[in-house]
Amino acid sequence: MDVLHFDARFIRLDHHDGISRFSLELIRALHKKLKVIVIIYDLRQLNDLPEGIEFVLVNNPQAASEFLIARKLNKLGATHVFSPMQVMGTAGRKYKLVLTLHDLIYYRHRKPPQDLNLLVRTIWRLYHLSYTPQRMLLNRADAIATVSNTTKELIEKHKLTRHQVGVIYNAAPGTPAKRSRSIPANRKLLYIGSFMPYKNVETLIRGVGLLPDFELHLLSKITPARKQQLEALAKAVNANVIFHEGVTDQEYQELLKDSFALVSASKDEGFGIPLVEAMQQGTPVLVTDMDIFHEVAGIAGTFFDAENPEGFAKQALSLEAPKVWNELSKQSLEQAKQFSWDTSADALIELFSEIR
Repeated sequence: MDVLHFDARFIRLDHHDGISRFSLELIRALHKKLKVIVIIYDLRQLNDLPEGIEFVLVNNPQAASEFLIARKLNKLGATHVFSPMQVMGTAGRKYKLVLTLHDLIYYRHRKPPQDLNLLVRTIWRLYHLSYTPQRMLLNRADAIATVSNTTKELIEKHKLTRHQVGVIYNAAPGTPAKRSRSIPANRKLLYIGSFMPYKNVETLIRGVGLLPDFELHLLSKITPARKQQLEALAKAVNANVIFHEGVTDQEYQELLKDSFALVSASKDEGFGIPLVEAMQQGTPVLVTDMDIFHEVAGIAGTFFDAENPEGFAKQALSLEAPKVWNELSKQSLEQAKQFSWDTSADALIELFSEIR
């Protein structure tokens, strides 16, 4: 493969979500290894990409003209195309294509992303009522990428594609710490992520209510109504909860370097980038006992039942032993090394090489 056309149309123009960050970082890593031509619909999507990278300007992926995108790419001479989503138009394509399915969360939690327009949200909800539409989309490609072995196993379990499935791990931006940390004096517990019901932030708050010396820092932006709900719960259980209502990347990194642990009581995840971000700084992770978090955190993780605030509190207290905390910090740095954009870029190149 000499040239890769990368579908960069899911890079957001305001702030990066998971797929936007996945696209951005993977392009940066691939750009060092081969010629990458990015497919965009807005010139502002070039802002965070490598300077001088080649691009083609086409339609928004939510536009009706998406059905004709393959013809446009054929005319441009594309031979290898990668999309970080599975919805790219393919009618008449003449190139090798790898599409991506990040996870199967929306089959269990069908509320669609609210930044999509009403028509797309309606289609999204209907789409996830059955696995049949997913199979139809995935089988249009030559191979499928996903971000974890956990999701790969689910794809195979539900027979979502007849094609090869490759794992292109997510990774974290930023520079890893050079050495592990020693247990801090503070008891700051960090949570970053949405406040959707399946994220189960309530268990964290109830657990912290049992830990008078601990603070729970909720870092992400939150709607006034949801904040009011969680504030009422925190007051009822006497939990020390601090709402940051959004932090910059720099503020987030500084908090990670100074916190006691990163926490999540989520009941479902596609990956768990915050775990890698924390481990990369030598910060222990205290998270739900589920397959994907075991895959990401490995022996560096401390786990609890998502429905058990008492179990969460007990595990948090177990980290107060300096020997335990310091060892987890060392293990976190080692575990984080498994996830790098350079390795993921190599995995994608290898996946294309295996297409027949």
